[in-house]
Amino acid sequence: MHLGSMLDRQAFYEQRASDRPKEGGRYYHRLIENYTGFFVPPGMKVLEVGCGLGDLLASVKPSRGVGIDFSLSVVEMARERHDDLEFHVAEASEWESDETFDYIIVSDLVNDLPDVQTFLEKLKKFAHSETRLVINFFNNIWRPVLATAEVLGDKAERPLQNWLSHFDVRNLLHLSGWEVVKSDSRILWPIRTPIVTGLLNRLLAPLPLLGHLCLTIFTVARLKPAVNQRRSLSCSVVIPARNESGNIEDAVKRVPKMGKGTEIIFIEGGSTDDTWEEIHRVAKKYPKRNIRILKQRSKGKGGAVREAFAEATGDILFILDADLTVPPEDLPKFYEAIRSGAAEFVNGVRLVYPMESGAMQFCNMIANKLFGLTFSWLLGQTIKDTLCGTKVLLRKDYEKIADNRSYFGDFDPFGDFDLIFGAAKLNMRILDVPIRYGARTYGETNISRWSHGLLLFRMIGFAARRLKFFG
Repeated sequence: MHLGSMLDRQAFYEQRASDRPKEGGRYYHRLIENYTGFFVPPGMKVLEVGCGLGDLLASVKPSRGVGIDFSLSVVEMARERHDDLEFHVAEASEWESDETFDYIIVSDLVNDLPDVQTFLEKLKKFAHSETRLVINFFNNIWRPVLATAEVLGDKAERPLQNWLSHFDVRNLLHLSGWEVVKSDSRILWPIRTPIVTGLLNRLLAPLPLLGHLCLTIFTVARLKPAVNQRRSLSCSVVIPARNESGNIEDAVKRVPKMGKGTEIIFIEGGSTDDTWEEIHRVAKKYPKRNIRILKQRSKGKGGAVREAFAEATGDILFILDADLTVPPEDLPKFYEAIRSGAAEFVNGVRLVYPMESGAMQFCNMIANKLFGLTFSWLLGQTIKDTLCGTKVLLRKDYEKIADNRSYFGDFDPFGDFDLIFGAAKLNMRILDVPIRYGARTYGETNISRWSHGLLLFRMIGFAARRLKFFG
C-alpha cells in the first residue's frame, strides 16, 4: 500500500467523522445489520474490520467483539456507544494480534481498499479452521445510482472506489487462501418506504433473476483446508431399519472398516417382519464388528437418526439406508471428504452416474433434479440430490446443528432436511459425492411418492421462509 494513499484516506474519513452518527442511522445500515445477523449466530467471538461506530458488531450479539477502524475520532465514538466491546485504531491491513475469531465481518470495506488481496491474506492470521469470513460489498450495477445519491447527499461521500464484481471477489478470495461457502444478494430498495420496502427487499430481492439487481452481495468464506494425511477419525454408521430383515446381514458384511474404528448402529422402527430379531442374530454372528442395537421410540426416519446420533461415539456420523441402494462400499469416499476437510457436510448424489434398471422411476428422477435446483438456490450452495439417504458430518458439527435446531423447529419427518438446513444456516461447506444407485434386492420402499412429494413442497416453502424470505 502506498503511504500517501493511506494517509489521504485516513484524513478524508477523519474529516467526516462528525457526520458518522447521522449516516449510521440510515435505514440501509439497519438492513445490513439484519442480514449480517442471519449469517453470524449470536454468542460467537467476532472481529469486525472497518467497524465504524460499532453498531453492526454490537447487533450480532458477540460473546467477545473486537472492532478495528483507522479513524481515531470514530473509534472514540464507538467506545462511548458500546462499552462492552473492544475497539482499536489501526489500518485494516496492519493490525496485529495473536487472537483468532469465530467470525470476521468485513462490511462495505473491500470497495474502499487499495489492495484487497493483501488485506484478505492478512485476515487469515485471525482465523482458525472453523472461522467464517462474512463480506458484503456493493453490486457494480448500482454504481451510477450510488454516484447520484452521493451528489444529492443521500449517501455518504467516499474516496475513489474499487467496483468489484462478484467474480472479482471470489477470485481474490481464492488467491488469498479462502474458499467461498455461499453467496447471497440482498436489498433492492435501501430507503425506508412503507409497503414498498417489504415488498421489494423481503419478497422480490431473494428471487433468482432479481438477485442480479440487488445493491449488496454477501459472501461467506472459510479458510482453504490444510490436508493432514495422517489424520484418522473414528466412525459411526447409523442404519435406520424398518421391514429390512433381508438386508441386515449384507449391511454388516459390506460396511467397510474406516479410520480408527467403525461402529454400526442399527435402530429398528416398528417392523412387521423379523427385522428386530435378525439384527440380534447378525450381531451375535459377527462379534468382531462393533454393532450396537437401538429400538426407536420416536416416529419417522428423522426421529430414528436423531436418536441414533445421540448415542453415537464416532468422530464422524454416517447415515446409511438399510435398503442398501447406496452401496456401503462407497462410504470411504464420504469419510475422506470429511477427514481431508474438503467438506463439513457430505451429501450423496444419485443423479450423476447411470442407475440400475428399476432403481428410480423416470418421474421421480425428473422431480429430484428439479428439487435439487430449487434447494441449491435456497441454500446458496450446490446440492443436486436432497433425498439421497446417505449424509455424513462430524459429530461436533451435528451437535452445533442440534443446538441451533430451535431456528427451524421439529419439522422434518425424513431427517434429511433437518440436517441440510441446519448445515446451511451455520455456513457449513456442503459437498456432493456421486454414488451409483442400485435397485432394491429385498422388501418394498417405505416412501409414499405422493404424500412424501407433498411434504417436499412443504419443505421448499419452509426453507424459503427461513433461509430466503426473511428480514
